[in-house]
Parts: sequence; structure tokens; C-alpha cells
Amino acid sequence: MQEVIVSGFETLVRNTQSYYEITQTLYIRRRSQLLRENAKFKDIETIKKYINVRSQLLQRRYGVQDNISISSSSSRPRSSSKASILVEESPSNSNSKRKNDMTISENYAFSGVHHIFDQHTEQVSVVKFANNDRSKLCCGSDDGTVSICDVTATPPRVSFILDGHTKPVTGCDWSASNELLVTCALDGALSLWEVSARRRLRAVPDQLGAPLLCCVFQPANNNMVIAGNARGMVEVLNISTGIYPRGGSSILGGRVLSIACESSGRMFWAANDKGVIVSYRMDSAGGGLSKLRRCIVGGAVTCLSWSPWLARHPALLVSAADNSLYLFRIIDREGNLQLKKRFEVLHTQHSVKSTFCPIMSFRRGVCVVSGSEDSCVYFLDIEGHAEHPVVNKLQGHASPVIGVSFSYDESLLATSDVTGLVIIWRRS
Repeated sequence: MQEVIVSGFETLVRNTQSYYEITQTLYIRRRSQLLRENAKFKDIETIKKYINVRSQLLQRRYGVQDNISISSSSSRPRSSSKASILVEESPSNSNSKRKNDMTISENYAFSGVHHIFDQHTEQVSVVKFANNDRSKLCCGSDDGTVSICDVTATPPRVSFILDGHTKPVTGCDWSASNELLVTCALDGALSLWEVSARRRLRAVPDQLGAPLLCCVFQPANNNMVIAGNARGMVEVLNISTGIYPRGGSSILGGRVLSIACESSGRMFWAANDKGVIVSYRMDSAGGGLSKLRRCIVGGAVTCLSWSPWLARHPALLVSAADNSLYLFRIIDREGNLQLKKRFEVLHTQHSVKSTFCPIMSFRRGVCVVSGSEDSCVYFLDIEGHAEHPVVNKLQGHASPVIGVSFSYDESLLATSDVTGLVIIWRRS
């Protein structure tokens, strides 16, 4: 009798959870529909600000992003690009498979080339989609320029080029509202750009006069930027005032190649070319730094990527130049890392990047994407069998792939290589 009661209770719990998941999905879809329908009758700028504020609150509280984007059309110059393959939006079909009924390979079938950009003359080391806006893509190149692309225009085009750095661009990041862009370069300058006005607001030299190798906005306070330089220093800059705050610098050693922040901004990780990864606690108001925990991998760490991983432990994805892609669990509030899995990816020389797929709910499996020096882009299932982790491989580049970036809704994937080519892939 007791077993029957327990079994019935478990069934009730499962049904209740399923009901709430379906209800939540329907609510989000209806809310998105209403916003789109009402957008043309209301002030677009006000709606944009509301959505950006809500996105920041959701990111801080739950570690997830709100999947709504409203953008206004404007006339922009056309790009110099190699090819464009337009893919029409497929109408919804009641008989089609639901996303959570599809296999992981079907979910991550990015086989169609949406567009190819070739505006840069040297390697594009970093690509990054804007927050909650799949139309804007930033590309930073060794030719010293930063291009902003409109990938959803017909045809896709380069909106404008930002000139100002005198040496290769090594990092970029969008502010939460996408109004500002921060970039860094080997010329030792941290540059703040006003995207709508296409102008540089401020250029602040590195306090040691060293080349800068990575930079990110502090998620909870976009007045603060965290950067890493070639002399092993992790440093915080108040980009609004151009001042490095007291206590906002820490020596990591080597060359600081990558930084990743958790959504609250209170903790972040920095890594260098010696394979050392260190967690930091940051005072979001004053910018002071405190070292927490240390971990070592077998090669230079060229990319760090953080994910809340929904109900599971938060995770850190690490691209290392020992032919490895490491997945670590973050096991405590000190940022301690526990190795969960290691994947083989050809990576020894270039600054290869990787990233989590942004949508992990209502899906079978969890995927990450990585560039590779064999000119391919790999989708890896981090929850599946270790013997066969590759669920998809994109073959469009003819040289090592170093940059990868997803649009917030996973509809587009941008990849870049050492020749300066940028390919936009569209979900099949």
C-alpha cells in the first residue's frame, strides 16, 4: 500500500512539473507575441529600454537571458562581402516535431550558410553577437579595425567600421543595453565606443603600458571593465571616468588571455598562457579585487565561458592549447573548479574560442561549440557519452577557426578564421 502511495505521489509531481513547464512556455510565447504586435503602436526606444532593464534583472537573479529583441530599421551602407544565401523563415507547422522531441543532432543542425563577410584584411580573432539582438555582430581583427555587421538585413551588410586602434584588436564586449562597446588591442588601449553615433568616447592606456589581450564589461555595473594584459595583470577600469580604482589590480602572471564573469558580476575567472585559472571576487561598486582559488590545465587558456547550466551546477568552459576543451563544474562560492569532462579539439597555436549554446531548456542534451585548427567547427554534447561527443561538424572554412559566437536565440552562429573570413551559419 505504501509503495502505491509513493508511486502515485511521484507521478503527481512529474505531472505538476510538466504542467508548469508548459504553462511557462505558453506565457513567454504569448508575452513575446504581444510585445511584437504592440511595438508599432508604441515608442520603440521606451520598449527597448524596458526589455534591456528586464534582461539585466533576469540575468542577475536567475543567470538566464530574456529572449526578446525589438529593433527598428534604418538605412545603412552595404557591406563588401563574398556571398549571401537567403533562407526564408519556415512557417509554423502543427505537425512538425516539438523541440524537446527532436534528437540533439536535429536541434543543432547548423548546415546552411546564411552569409559570408570578408571586410577584414587579416585574421578576425573575436566575433560577438549583441545581447538579445541577433541583428548586430561585432568583429575584431588583426588589421586594427572593428566592424559592426547587420546580419539580418536583406542582404546582410557591414553597417560601419570603427577605426582607432593602431595594432591588432584582441577583445570586445557589448554593454547590457548594446549602446556601448568596449574593445582592447595590442596597442595597449581600452576603447569605449558609442555604437549609435559610431564614435569613440574614450581611449584609456593600460596602466603598465602593456599590450591588452582581453576585456569584458562587469555584468552588474557597465561603468566597470575588466581587462588582462601581456604582463600578467588583471585590472579593473572605471570606463566612465577613465580611472583605475585602488585595489582593482592583481598579478596573475604570464600573459592574461581570457576572462569570464558570472551573471551577478561578483565573481569572475581569469586565465593565462601558462594554463593557470584563478577565480576573483570583485566589489562591484568600488572595483576592488580579491583572489580566491587557483586551477591549472595543460596549455595556454585562450577562452573562458561561464554558464549557469540551469538547475545543475554552474559551469566553466575552458579552451586550452593542449588540444583540449575542458568542462569544469563550479562547486562553491569561492569559484573552485572540478573537472567534469575533457574533449579532444585540435588546438596548439592559435587563440581558439569556444562557447556554451545559449538555450539549454526543453532540449535533449547540452551542447557547446568550439573552433578548431583543422578548419572545422564542432558541436559537442557535454552530457552524452564521452566516446561520441561530436553531434555536428561544420566544414566551410579553409583555415583554422578561432572565433565563435551564438545569437541569443540560437538561430545564427558566427565563426571566424585566421584569414579574416567570417561565416554566418543558420539553423537548418
